[in-house]
Amino acid sequence: MAPEPAERDNIFLIGPMGSGKTTLGRRVAPALGREFIDLDEELEKRCGVEVAVIFEIEGEAGFRDREHALLSEVAAGTGRVIATGGGAVLREDNRSLLRAGGLVVWLNASVAQQLKRLERDKRRPLLAAPDRRERLTRMAEQRNPIYAEVADVVFESRNLPLHRMAQALEQTIRNHRRDRRRGDDRT
Repeated sequence: MAPEPAERDNIFLIGPMGSGKTTLGRRVAPALGREFIDLDEELEKRCGVEVAVIFEIEGEAGFRDREHALLSEVAAGTGRVIATGGGAVLREDNRSLLRAGGLVVWLNASVAQQLKRLERDKRRPLLAAPDRRERLTRMAEQRNPIYAEVADVVFESRNLPLHRMAQALEQTIRNHRRDRRRGDDRT
């Protein structure tokens, strides 16, 4: 009889662009003794071009196919903090990977917070719109219910210094994992 596979204990950070998935993930991963992987950065490294170029050449559907393949690969590992792209949750097969792969944390940020954090960003293809507020609002209306459905934990973005936000996220994750070990799913 084959041994049971190791429990997947990855931590997936989901949420909209500008919510802090990469920035906070980089800080929280070492504090939790984990490897950090940003899916968009890993795709860029493997493809040799920025996400915007992948969108330009292959369209959003081509990008989403690449994103899914990479998510499948990294979700199969353990002991990672993985920052997903904001739209990764749009595919049901990705949502299944997230649920099966570990703890899913939604970094919830308001459109106002996103606008402030992304005001100088020129790299994100889905942000290239005449009215960024309208674009981000439409995306939030579409995606927030999906984030809420797949998330084990909702972490509200606050206007705190980065180190305090990272500490709060780390503590939230530790508390949730401790409570789950105790069998308390109320968090």
